[in-house]
Amino acid sequence: MDSSFRRAGKWGFALFAFVVYSASAAPVFKDTGGKPVTAYLPANTSYDPAIPTPESYLGTEVGTWHVRHDQLAGYMYDLAAASDRISIEETGRTHENRPLLLLTITAPENRSKLPQWRENHLKTVNSGAKAAKDAPLFLYMGYSIHGNEPSGSNAALVMAYYLAAAQDETVTDLLSKNVVLLDPSFNPDGLSRFAQWANMHKSKNLVADGENREHKEDWPSGRTNHYWFDLNRDWLLLTHPESQARIKQFQKWRPHVLTDHHEMGPDSTYFFQPGVPSRKNPNTPDGNVRLTEALAAFHAKAFDDAGQLYFSEEGFDDFYYGKGSSYPDSMGSIGILFEQASSRGHVQDTVNGKLAFAQTIQNHVTTSLSTITGSLANKPAILNYQNTFFSETADAIDKDEHFGAIVAMPDDSGRKEALLSILNQHEIRYSYARDDEEIDNKRYSKGSLVVPFNQPKYRLVKSLFSTRQQFAENTFYDVSNWNIALAFNLDYDVLSKRAGRGIKTEAGPVKMPVPLVDGEAYAYAFEWKSYYAPAMLQQLLENGATVRSAETPFTAILTDGRNHDFAAGTIIVPTPLSQPDDLLSLLQDASALTAVEVFGIKSGLTPQGSDLGGRTLAPVKTPSILLVGGNGTSSSEAGEIWHYLDTRVGTAPVIVEQDRLNTIRLADYSHIIFVSGSYSGLSDKLNNDISDWVNNGGVLIGQKSAVKFFAQKGWLDAEIVSRDKVDSVFPVDKLTYADKSALGASKIIAGAVYETDIDPTHPIFFGYTGKTLPVFKTSNMIVHADADPFTRPGHYSDSPLMAGFSAKQLETMIGGTASVLTQPKGRGVVIGFTDNLLFRGYWYGTGKLMSNAIYQSGHLVR
Repeated sequence: MDSSFRRAGKWGFALFAFVVYSASAAPVFKDTGGKPVTAYLPANTSYDPAIPTPESYLGTEVGTWHVRHDQLAGYMYDLAAASDRISIEETGRTHENRPLLLLTITAPENRSKLPQWRENHLKTVNSGAKAAKDAPLFLYMGYSIHGNEPSGSNAALVMAYYLAAAQDETVTDLLSKNVVLLDPSFNPDGLSRFAQWANMHKSKNLVADGENREHKEDWPSGRTNHYWFDLNRDWLLLTHPESQARIKQFQKWRPHVLTDHHEMGPDSTYFFQPGVPSRKNPNTPDGNVRLTEALAAFHAKAFDDAGQLYFSEEGFDDFYYGKGSSYPDSMGSIGILFEQASSRGHVQDTVNGKLAFAQTIQNHVTTSLSTITGSLANKPAILNYQNTFFSETADAIDKDEHFGAIVAMPDDSGRKEALLSILNQHEIRYSYARDDEEIDNKRYSKGSLVVPFNQPKYRLVKSLFSTRQQFAENTFYDVSNWNIALAFNLDYDVLSKRAGRGIKTEAGPVKMPVPLVDGEAYAYAFEWKSYYAPAMLQQLLENGATVRSAETPFTAILTDGRNHDFAAGTIIVPTPLSQPDDLLSLLQDASALTAVEVFGIKSGLTPQGSDLGGRTLAPVKTPSILLVGGNGTSSSEAGEIWHYLDTRVGTAPVIVEQDRLNTIRLADYSHIIFVSGSYSGLSDKLNNDISDWVNNGGVLIGQKSAVKFFAQKGWLDAEIVSRDKVDSVFPVDKLTYADKSALGASKIIAGAVYETDIDPTHPIFFGYTGKTLPVFKTSNMIVHADADPFTRPGHYSDSPLMAGFSAKQLETMIGGTASVLTQPKGRGVVIGFTDNLLFRGYWYGTGKLMSNAIYQSGHLVR
């Protein structure tokens, strides 16, 4: 006789497999671990039988397997087809072309009212008028922005079904007068990557041992998106399509409450906000915290009733406005972070016992439900808060001694358009100076950007131009500054109200097309100052053009007879050299693609500087770039370089795990890039091979801790200050044990802006005109090197801190030390950058340095 058994845990999900005995007595073990969707939801609830359950679509119970994004999306479309409560919209596509979805959920009779509801709500938000007592709440529920924190998206299956099918009083009351916006997966690419990992290693008899391969993701993890970026740091920066689509919807709806469901380490429990009170952004009103506390009482009661451990006001903060739980706070919404201990698979042993995947899903369902209950109970206060927020913002603007900011627009359409794109997507208001202006002895040309503080996005704008260096508490969960003008390396000033009111402004200038390329020229040239000049160059190289880079400035006669001054780093395409037959159309197409102007030069004889056949013009060849990745390296830094080269330069690096480097023919590559990481496992033979490769003409590039590795191998003449020496400047004799965390935070530079002094005549800084450059510093590594202008072209100024937190002891130690090194070695060169040049794809001001290390390095290896 066939028989079966199931052993269930406290919460009703199986931890062991079904065993079914067949006629031949061979056991057949079944997949377990999940439970029916209704088991996750409130008891004694009736459901519309016409609405498909997740298990009917998936063919298995929720939590048995990690849902893939295609399954998640398919189920959401099925729900929308079956339920008149739901409409579904594709808001965008990910890098891997997966759909980004948003469900709008309300009672069917409200469907025709939605446009007017939304319009009235936006008027209320932007005018400060009091909301009507019967105005709807807009609740935005978002899940799993980190792909390997999947309990959120799996909980979204449950919540979407509940809101579509439940016939209880809570859902009826909610949907009759309010709107739920449900985003089932903030990060489809990462979710899919992790689901594949967890599912491919799942056993029918679940393995809870944390050392099991199921719980140990390989490099890179599923946390990130396609290019290995953390999307929960991109709400403000908007580097990626996922964030751009999401912010468009946020601005469209301006929800009252936004939930952001995450996971944390397995040995933790469950966190919900508020976070550490002293670590909220000072621009966020206290009323935000009070409402978050009011909602927290409902989360606490739900977990008390369920017998679950939890905590609040510990570990997490709301300082950086680029996260999902804090970005809404800057605009009068209530952003709420939820963090669930992760099973990182289907079940895992923890200090609190076995943690099953189904339980992690259950807990996010619990707080999704308590958010709804708490929001309805506090609806009058939540509706009133946005009016209070507006009033308090207006009062803050009135008391603010500053008018806004004026920003010098670069003679570089790439950086300019990227800057304006960010402001536009956040719906930040700006205009342009009608005349030349002089502010604090700095001249701002007509057309400079003027961003007033007197606007609804005041708190967000204030943060974008902040140079704050002192904080109530010096512990930061993320970065302490994100000044947009410094990130783009743009001169700016924060204006006094008197100065600001004296500036006459106008609408922006009409965007002019790039001039056509002159077909009758001896040579063609384009300047290196443009952010997209490297992309222009790469297009030419890939299509067979022969190009040169000018090591020194020169003046040339253009085809229209004018003289034009060209800076060092200018790229020249001489027609006497071998060129493609379609060179003219190639130049025109590349110019149109990159918005880089091409100049026609009449003669190779120049009025000043090197002639176009001179020895200071170095050949530039198509690079072949190897990027070292794999376990032990920073996937985020590797991803930033990959993303920059692939999406902004137009070439893709060959990414090779460091444990395979010894199998690679190094001679096939012109450039090798090392990011932060541990490289102690590289063999002596491989290190010798790399050294020989550089001696034979290779260009070796490293950033952050890779510079330390280079110095250890003798490839850079530099000394890295030891950790003990850093510790020694932080005395502990008067501290207590309670000061331990604060002391550790003081030794960290978690994200601050430092000023460097640079030599713009050096090839590594071609395209730069100033003698200083803001860099984003995320480590306390200190590099000492000889003050040689040829090998140390960049160093920190004596008092380098420009914005953000950095302990005075560290600032003093770092002042005057090396930020950039270029060390000739044989016929090659080793280049070291102390900082991350491409931080989160946002630090446009230093991005050009990576291209210089690749395309202008020919001047350094001759």
